[in-house]
This record gives sequence, structure tokens and C-alpha cells, in this order.
Amino acid sequence: MRRIRYQEIADELRDRVAAAPAGSVLPSESALSAEFGASRVTVRRALEMLRDEGMVAARQGFGWFVATEPLRQHLGQLGTIEAQLEGSGRSAARRIEEFAFVDPPARVRRLLRCDQVLRVKRVNLADGEPFAVVTVWCPAELGQRLSRDDVERTPFYELLGVELRGATQTIGADSAEPADAALLGVPVGSPLLRCQRVTTDRLGEPVLVSEHLFPAHRTEFVVDLPQAEPSMTPEGLRLVE
Repeated sequence: MRRIRYQEIADELRDRVAAAPAGSVLPSESALSAEFGASRVTVRRALEMLRDEGMVAARQGFGWFVATEPLRQHLGQLGTIEAQLEGSGRSAARRIEEFAFVDPPARVRRLLRCDQVLRVKRVNLADGEPFAVVTVWCPAELGQRLSRDDVERTPFYELLGVELRGATQTIGADSAEPADAALLGVPVGSPLLRCQRVTTDRLGEPVLVSEHLFPAHRTEFVVDLPQAEPSMTPEGLRLVE
């Protein structure tokens, strides 16, 4: 039986998608059009076939990617997303990109009230694939006894040697700069969730400042509310300039 061109392309892409990691971004429609020598309309029809089969999905800013269940982080207690991933049966790992004592940026200097910090930048991986770029700053005096191996294996919370009180977490939207896009394997300019966290000791003094960048197409934050409130507006919502 004669195969229609978009069906032939779908057959080739089906094998490629089946072998690709969950959540990975596919080449753009333009790139696939050039590869297969077909129009973008034909390529899009092939991708839509795979979407109907549940193999791929699309989102504005990312294009097409291998379909996957989003990584969910529940907010409500001080902890790590790695622990939540491992609790759901997924493997979690870290890859350290930078470990250095540096002068802090103005915001971090203001929060930590110090002139030198330990700056650690890492990539978080789930089942071997990147899902977050994390930068952590702590006062140099607390970081002096830490090593690169320490922060690759163990959460900062367990390494500082101070009793923690809690943290304030702010989540907003951003777009991927070239360096972070390369680490996350997403297109430059694609949507990100930016999570900024300030962790305090038992006296309420900041001891850690961190920034977490998550690809918006495969990450969700879940807030468990203890009881229904009279308003349907999300708790803690505020407008920013």
C-alpha cells in the first residue's frame, strides 16, 4: 500500500522518539523540513500523528518534545526535589559546574551581609537528564569547610552545621539565556520557571541564597493548602513591577 509522505516521516520519527530521553526537545519544524525535504505542513502533520499517539507534545517557546510526566515539587516543607524524585522511584543526581569563593552580586551581598561567598552552580538530573540549573551562595565562613565532592553528594542543608528555621521561596517566569539553555538542553529564549529561595537559621538570619531554573515544559510546583480559604486567589500572590 502506498504510504503518504507525512506517514513515512512519522514512521522515521517514531523510532527516533522512542529512543530519546523523556522530555528532550526535538529539532525545530524548519530543521526537520530541511532534513526530510518536505514542507513544514507535512512535517507538522507527521508530528501531530505522534502527538495523537501520546509520544510527543508541543508547547509555545519549546516547539516539540518527547512526551513526559512533569517533575513535581511539593511546596510546604524545607527539603530538596531530589528527595521527592527518589521517593517516587526516579534516580536523582547532581553535576557541579562551578565551585568558587567569589564576591557576591548586590542582592546576595545585601541578604547575607558578607563580602565573600561560596558560589556553587550545578545541574540537577533526573534519570540522567537535566531538569534544573541551580546556583547557591553561602557566606564564605560557612563554606570554608566544604568541598566540591561534599556539595555534589549532599544537600547544603545538611552541610552547614547550623540549625535552620525555614525558607522563603519566590517563583516567577523567565526565558533561557544561552549558557543555561545549553545546560538544560532547551532552545535559547524558551520559558523557564525561576525559583529564588532564601534559607534562614533559627534566629531568622539568612544563611543560604539560591536560584533554581526549571524548564517550564516539564516542571510543576504543587502547593498543598491545609484548608479552603474564602478567596479563590492563590495564597501569597503579589504583583511585581
